Amino acid sequence: MTVEVSDVPEAKRYEARVDGESKVAGVAEYIRTTELVAFVHTEVEAEYEGAGVGSALVRTALDEARAANLRVLATCPFFAGWISRHPEYQNLLYQSRSKVSD
Repeated sequence: MTVEVSDVPEAKRYEARVDGESKVAGVAEYIRTTELVAFVHTEVEAEYEGAGVGSALVRTALDEARAANLRVLATCPFFAGWISRHPEYQNLLYQSRSKVSD
């Protein structure tokens, strides 16, 4: 099975399709600024769960964020969990630069 992922900026999401089908197998919704991209929701159709569609969405989205030099805010539990299991992507995570004074 081949999973193809593409960014659809007008819909503010990544879409995954399997084996060249036109049907969308999964989506990862985001909010993008000039400095960061927040991944807010990921959904994979039930018939494709466990087939690597979600992982393909996350990997492609994070690779593109890295290439664009964007920080990542993973508010979506699927993205957060995936990143926690893949340390090679943890350096993309957004870190607040604000300082709290005592």
